[in-house]
Amino acid sequence: MKTNAKSLLMFSLTTGVLISMSVSHAGGLDAISAKDASAGIKEALTKGAEFAVDSLGKENGFLGNSQVRIPLPDSLKKAEQAMRLLGKGKQADELVDTMNHAAETAVAGAKPILMESISKMTVTDAKDILTGGNDSVTNYFRRTTSESLTKKFTPIVQSATKKVELGAQYDKFAAKGVKLGIVDAKDANLDGYVTQKALDGLYTMIAEKEKSFRANPVEAGSALLKKVFGAL
Repeated sequence: MKTNAKSLLMFSLTTGVLISMSVSHAGGLDAISAKDASAGIKEALTKGAEFAVDSLGKENGFLGNSQVRIPLPDSLKKAEQAMRLLGKGKQADELVDTMNHAAETAVAGAKPILMESISKMTVTDAKDILTGGNDSVTNYFRRTTSESLTKKFTPIVQSATKKVELGAQYDKFAAKGVKLGIVDAKDANLDGYVTQKALDGLYTMIAEKEKSFRANPVEAGSALLKKVFGAL
C-alpha cells in the first residue's frame, strides 16, 4: 500500500519510529514527498530567521521589546541604584541604550549566516527537526549559527560600547566583582555580555515564530508548512 507523507509522519509519531528522509530509505515516502517535506522545513527555517531579524534588527528592536531588552546584569543592579542616588542615572541609561542599539545593529546583519545554515541543512537535520520536538527549528539554528554569529556580532558590539565612558568602567568594576564573588564571571566583560544577549534575543524571536506556525499551521500562509507541520 502506497503511503503518503502525511500518513507516514502520523505513523512515526504513534509508534515512535524515526522518519527517514532519504530516498533510498524512505520506507514508502516517495522522492516527491520527501522533497516537499524538506522544502517545508526549509521554509519554516526561513520564516523564523526573517521574522527574528526583521523584528530586532531595527531601531528599538531590542530596546522596545520587553522579551529581549538587554538590562544591566543582575549582579550590577545595586551599583546601578547607587549611581542613580549619586545623580549618575543618565550614564546608566546611556549604557543600557548603547547595549540595546548595539544588539540591534548586530542582529541586522545576521541574515546571511542564518540563510547559509538553511542552505546546508542535511537529510539528517531535516529528520531531526521533524522529530525533535516543539523547539527543534530554534535548536537547529542555535547549533549551526551561534559560533559564526558570535564572531560577527562581537566587533559590532565592541565598536558601540567603546564610545561609552561607562563601558570601560563597567569592565573594571566587573573584574573586581568577580574576585569578590559578587559578579558572575560570564558577565565580567561587557562586550561578551551584550553579544550573548543579542544571540539570546535572536533565538527567542525565532522560537516565537516557530511556536506560532506549529500552533496554527493552517494560518502560516504556506501550503507546505500546513502539509508538513499540520501532520505533527
